[in-house]
Amino acid sequence: MARNRKSQSAAIRFGPALKAIVLCLVLGGFGIGYVWQKNQIWELGQQIKQRELKLEKIRHENASLVKNLNTMRSPPQLERKIKELNLGLVPPHPSQVWRLPEPLPEEPNLELESRDLVLENRAPRPGPVP
Repeated sequence: MARNRKSQSAAIRFGPALKAIVLCLVLGGFGIGYVWQKNQIWELGQQIKQRELKLEKIRHENASLVKNLNTMRSPPQLERKIKELNLGLVPPHPSQVWRLPEPLPEEPNLELESRDLVLENRAPRPGPVP
């Protein structure tokens, strides 16, 4: 006797539909994950670009500030600023300047070093046998 659809169990009737739904969910999940990942990569690229531009701007400002500092430290600029502020500073008289000789580096004592090397390289003496 032939079986009809009414006598089949519910699991057999909904099995293919359930497989199709699971397959659609898996493929949809992969698609959403792929799009999310591409979006994250694009956003990180934009952040990197912004930070590189900011770094270049900061480097340019730093170079400008170094140039400005070097200009401000130059002797003609310092003299002009002293006159402008009316500080009354003048170069010291040569008799007011003390010149100190730079100390010479100590020369190593070769006799002590050679004696230490001889003592290190010497073989130990045999002691009394107990």
